[in-house]
Amino acid sequence: MFSWLRSDDRRRKDPEVFQTVSDGLKKLYRTKLLPLEEHYRFHEFHSPALEDADFDNKPMVLLVGQYSTGKTTFIRYLLEQDFPGMRIGPEPTTDSFISVMQGEVEGIIPGNALVVDPKKPFRKLNAFGNAFLNRFVCAQLPNPVLESISVIDTPGILSGEKQRISRGYDFAAVLEWFAERVDRIILLFDAHKLDISDEFSEVIKALKNHEDKMRVVLNKADQIETQQLMRVYGALMWSLGKIVNTPEVIRVYIGSFWSHPLLIPDNRKLFEAEEQDLFRDIQSLPRNAALRKLNDLIKRARLAKVHAYIISSLKKEMPSMFGKDNKKKELVNNLAEIYAQIEREHQISPGDFPNLKRMQDQLQAQDFSKFQPLKSKLLEVVDDMLAHDIAQLMVLVRQEETQRPAQIVKGGAFEGTLHGPFGHGYGEGAGEGIDDAEWVVARDKPMYDEIFYTLSPVDGKITGANAKKEMVRSKLPNSVLGKIWKLADIDKDGMLDDEEFALANHLIKVKLEGHELPNELPAHLVPPSKRKATE
Repeated sequence: MFSWLRSDDRRRKDPEVFQTVSDGLKKLYRTKLLPLEEHYRFHEFHSPALEDADFDNKPMVLLVGQYSTGKTTFIRYLLEQDFPGMRIGPEPTTDSFISVMQGEVEGIIPGNALVVDPKKPFRKLNAFGNAFLNRFVCAQLPNPVLESISVIDTPGILSGEKQRISRGYDFAAVLEWFAERVDRIILLFDAHKLDISDEFSEVIKALKNHEDKMRVVLNKADQIETQQLMRVYGALMWSLGKIVNTPEVIRVYIGSFWSHPLLIPDNRKLFEAEEQDLFRDIQSLPRNAALRKLNDLIKRARLAKVHAYIISSLKKEMPSMFGKDNKKKELVNNLAEIYAQIEREHQISPGDFPNLKRMQDQLQAQDFSKFQPLKSKLLEVVDDMLAHDIAQLMVLVRQEETQRPAQIVKGGAFEGTLHGPFGHGYGEGAGEGIDDAEWVVARDKPMYDEIFYTLSPVDGKITGANAKKEMVRSKLPNSVLGKIWKLADIDKDGMLDDEEFALANHLIKVKLEGHELPNELPAHLVPPSKRKATE
């Protein structure tokens, strides 16, 4: 019956199971995990079945935030282009889920058409009904950024009185569906209007188990002074700490993500550095997409196993004839004890179990007599997948990464700061003097020469030991000073002449001012007398 159940010997004889990571994921899911999910009705409780499009689609970025935090403007900033269906304003304007994707022709595809397109990863959203589908569209347009990623804009989360407005569909459940399938979740907050509403708190809690995908953007940070910004940042971290129950701190990026002049430019350098860090994170998504899908499959398999144990335990406790209703109520009320028993018997981490309250609510509408007893072979197949096949796919992931050219997001705002004088850090730190005709170190060389000639140079050079006596005065760690020595000792003779010594002191100054050292010495820092030798 189960053609995939073979001995370890067969596995060793047949190692070429997967040609690509994507094909391997599809095959594992269809043949090993899906039978377990269907047998124990996993899709009725947790998440619809995966389709090929879920494994083939480009990386997706999900934007979540209260209204007027700048979600739509953030997408416009990344693309450097308006997109169909875009509306921006101070009140709730985006009342739909908008999937912004690459397309040859600009236009909008309505939700009901999207969920029947087998090439789009949205078919299972059909389960949320017309109330949702009427508020779901795909905005297609040709844009270089969208060649590598897709972006999901979401309705602004309501606050205060506005929370009482009913959406007509389960907003948190839809977000949870997207969270399972996207590569990055960006929570946006407004720096001058920080307020985490009840609905936003519920949404963040619904994203539980996806904290590894979460990033936070504290947007519109140019609208407040530095001291107030520090207070807002602290308040945000405190609020998030109460909602997101993880020991790790979620990465928060501070900035102003639109193309208008900064209102308060005091923190311009901070905003530039934060933007570059966020852009690097987003740019890495295509390179890490296969690994993310593999990780999500593992998480899904662990949940499916726990679900099977829960359903089979409930089935086992049900009477065959009388008192079924009373027993069902008793089992639902005692679900926490069943969780604890399964945890002990099967050595399962508490974090792998579904939310207790939600599971109890879902079980109320179920007929326990239709549940299936424990079928060990199905679980053994999934265990085998986790123990062997996943490891094989991990090797394939690394092979694909090395064989393919660097995959990063290009175009739009990602190109604006890559080259030229407006690149982050251009003309600063080790980049200072890059466009000057004179050697930048020459400005302070007379001061460095005075120190150099007190260190007993022989034939115009000082030894490493003598150089060390002076360099350690900077109080920089030996690892940093060692790197500076390697950069400054251009002719690699283990000694420093006056120009190399001046260069070493210049690099010390760069580091003490808070800048990073280059891995290789930039051409403009090479002393003029040594430039021909290094060419």
